[in-house]
Amino acid sequence: MVEREKTNSEEATNQTNLQEEYLKSLDELEEGHVVQGHVIQVTDETVFVDIGYKSEGKIPISEFDKTPVIGDSVNVILVKKESKDGNIIVSKRKHDEKEFWKNLKKAFMEKTPIEATVTKDVKGGFEVLLGHSVKAFVPISKIDVIKVEKPEEYINNTYKFYIERLYSDKKINIVLNRKSYLLEELSQKKEIFFNTAQVGDTVEATVKSIASFGAFIDLGGFDGLLHINDMSWGHVVKPKDYVKKGQKIKLKIINLNKENNKINLSLKHFAENPWDTFSTRYTMGDIVKGKVTKLTNFGVFIEIEEGIEGMAHISEFSWVKKVNHPKELFSIGDDVECMILNYDLEQGRISLGIKQVLENPWDSMEEKYPEGMQLERKIGKVTNAGAFIELEEGITGFLHIDDMSWTKKVKNAFSILKTNEMINIVILNIDKENRRIRLGVKQLTDNPWDVLAKAFAKGSIIEGKITGKTDFGLFVKVQGDIEGLINKSNVSEKFNEELDAEIERYKVGDSVKAVVTEINSKKKRLALSIKEYKKNMQREEISKYMQSDNDTPMTTLGDFMRQ
Repeated sequence: MVEREKTNSEEATNQTNLQEEYLKSLDELEEGHVVQGHVIQVTDETVFVDIGYKSEGKIPISEFDKTPVIGDSVNVILVKKESKDGNIIVSKRKHDEKEFWKNLKKAFMEKTPIEATVTKDVKGGFEVLLGHSVKAFVPISKIDVIKVEKPEEYINNTYKFYIERLYSDKKINIVLNRKSYLLEELSQKKEIFFNTAQVGDTVEATVKSIASFGAFIDLGGFDGLLHINDMSWGHVVKPKDYVKKGQKIKLKIINLNKENNKINLSLKHFAENPWDTFSTRYTMGDIVKGKVTKLTNFGVFIEIEEGIEGMAHISEFSWVKKVNHPKELFSIGDDVECMILNYDLEQGRISLGIKQVLENPWDSMEEKYPEGMQLERKIGKVTNAGAFIELEEGITGFLHIDDMSWTKKVKNAFSILKTNEMINIVILNIDKENRRIRLGVKQLTDNPWDVLAKAFAKGSIIEGKITGKTDFGLFVKVQGDIEGLINKSNVSEKFNEELDAEIERYKVGDSVKAVVTEINSKKKRLALSIKEYKKNMQREEISKYMQSDNDTPMTTLGDFMRQ
């Protein structure tokens, strides 16, 4: 009996203590403080939360991001301990807003990123929603690391930002910066990539953009370059033929340069390099077929198989034709036959020749145009020194002014020749090694100097017309349009004033007879003498008198001289 009374007494004491503890805890709850409760009931509209007070708190279910379940812990703000109807008022929304601003300030102070959603583009940038109806501004220059071309592409997307400004003049003024976050993230990703990747590794990435020289590959926020030369072992004209924007593609790393921040990628390195087996398939002198891939001022590039491209210099196009530019003969895509002249495996270069697969017309030029052959052709380019005359396409000879006339001294070819006029010529000489052909016009007729030399030996009498007078004598033109000189001393036996007077009697156009005192056809020199001619005439007269008839009275030499 005594033990039972003792037990009841202890229970009463414990109950009293619990009540005192409970009342004490209630006294400690203050309005506006954060308290933790537990979900005890959930309906379609309300969540009932027990915070250890005499009544449960009611929270609209709309304040929860997702519907809670019984037993879930939830932090709320105690708004009021007792309403008019005797219930407590709690708010999860106010707690969340308080936590939101607390976390926002912490992110600003510690420079940690936050998430926000771009809602619309405004003047100078974008408006973003941070949550709890709190809005912020992002300048257009700080929304991305690239230039913004289409602002609408950013709307309704959620990104991470740094808080650049939180308050200004005691008003809510929040400015965010996504670019700095992206740059920092990019730097970290690059650091990891350069520290882990190696040349020869295969990477899977996305084609970001295409340019004329290749494609930029997105390696996860930073770019690598797939150059046009690394797309195929063959000649690539259009990068778009090999990759498409947005395409996921596997590539080989062929170069890593951390200092210059360069990453070079390759598509062609998945295939065997055809240069590795080139020497087993080709030798110098082989005749191959190929396709013209590129024209330059100095030649054409020809692909003889995928990945093997050579160059034919403009000098190797034709044996005879002068080509000013490859476009005169070729277009991109033309099929051509050529010869391998040389190659360098280390440099990956091949020298090709196109004319070498054709017959060289200079090899048979002497047979086709033997010396002395006479032709009629059109005058081409005329220069001071002569004229170029095309014998056939690509084969041109030269007519020098010295070979235009036997007797006239031609100072300028323009004075007697005109472009596109037909002219008779003769082949004088062919130089195959230097590819030169000498032509002549005067050689179509006999050399008048040789004819004159045969007809009029030294001492012969010749007749001509005076063409000019000088201080040192007279110029006389004889047959064959050859001009000779009568030196002043050979005009007359007279001297000084009498000689001058004698010469003065002769006029240009006068016909005169003279003795040939020198004729040299090689040096084209003809010397004449009137004085010797007169002496000859006197000798003949003397001879006539000496041979007179015996019936005629003897005339003495003195008589003849007096006469």
